[in-house]
Amino acid sequence: MAPMTRAPLNRRLAPFGTTIFAEMSALATATGAINLGQGFPDTDGPVEIREAAVRALREGRGNQYPPGPGVPELRTAITEHQRRRYGLSYDPDTEVLVTVGATEAVAASLLALVEPGDEVVALEPYYDSYAACIAMAGGTRVPVTLRPDPDGGRFVLDLDELRAAVTDRTRLILLNTPHNPTGTVLTRDELAAVAALAVERDLLVVTDEVYEHLVFDDAEHVPIASFPGMRERTVTISSAGKTFSFTGWKVGWLTAPPELTAAVRTAKQYLTFVASGPFQYAVAEALRLPDAFFASLRADLAAKRDILTEGLTAAGFRVYRPRGTYFVTADAAPLGARDGVAFCRSLPERCGVVAIPNAVFYDHPETGRTLVRLAFCKGETVLREAAERLARL
Repeated sequence: MAPMTRAPLNRRLAPFGTTIFAEMSALATATGAINLGQGFPDTDGPVEIREAAVRALREGRGNQYPPGPGVPELRTAITEHQRRRYGLSYDPDTEVLVTVGATEAVAASLLALVEPGDEVVALEPYYDSYAACIAMAGGTRVPVTLRPDPDGGRFVLDLDELRAAVTDRTRLILLNTPHNPTGTVLTRDELAAVAALAVERDLLVVTDEVYEHLVFDDAEHVPIASFPGMRERTVTISSAGKTFSFTGWKVGWLTAPPELTAAVRTAKQYLTFVASGPFQYAVAEALRLPDAFFASLRADLAAKRDILTEGLTAAGFRVYRPRGTYFVTADAAPLGARDGVAFCRSLPERCGVVAIPNAVFYDHPETGRTLVRLAFCKGETVLREAAERLARL
């Protein structure tokens, strides 16, 4: 048999190999380290929501192909949620699309809305699938860097840099707030400036808001679709995994005006077609949980954040206290680290903890060279043990 002379992977995906999450999770398994790298809770969500999925299975709801846009019960629950929480009204039949997690929603949106050669402005550091999805769509990624403000203890968006990044070839802005991995939550003023720029330059906005309910202290989540002129140009994405601690169910969704929803649905139907049938009914019930559930969730995660941030500070890291998500970014430079990737690869052997190097989320890796990300969506006992292990550094 003649050997292949061409690389099997196309050029657009050649820069993307095994994700850092897979690598570090495998390292955690091999060493028995506490895995604070990959962002999944170590306990299930509400029992009543899990039982709702079991009930749907037993009653035969969703065991066959669900409707392409999603089951009506979930689409209606999504519109009720958007109206109740943010005053945004959407038609459940023409302006909602259920997807296989938020990851598929991002992929389908970019595949549907970006032409080869279009520029996509994205905030870096960014969730790694953004870069791959832009590449698959044939777009050109234009990063705008969130930079640490040591005095304010958060990462901030340079609005002048954002404006300078927009050119005549820019098609859309890919937004993420609350932001993974930095934990920053864009303020009303920052979002108003992004909205004004999008309207001025006639840009689309695809916004990943999966951590919408995970905000702490005085932070508030404000959907950019709620700003003047933005509803008609915004695809808003969220999911059930992070809010309800059922990440394996992979139930996501988007809301957008009819023409944008139809465009994304065209791409989505050729990716997975449909999925997660019985779980869709359960998520519909989850979205109708009382406000007390969401308040309790935030309080619980804020307490866990404090355990980890205090442990990291005591261990010698420079910590950027997150106001959202369930990740904390810390700088390992005070511990003598010069390379975050090497630091994270050595961490399991040194102290039995796994973290993720932020440099892999940058087009400009030098900017995040010594930064690392750790997840605090774990049990308090696990987090206290991790803090004790990190103290060995």
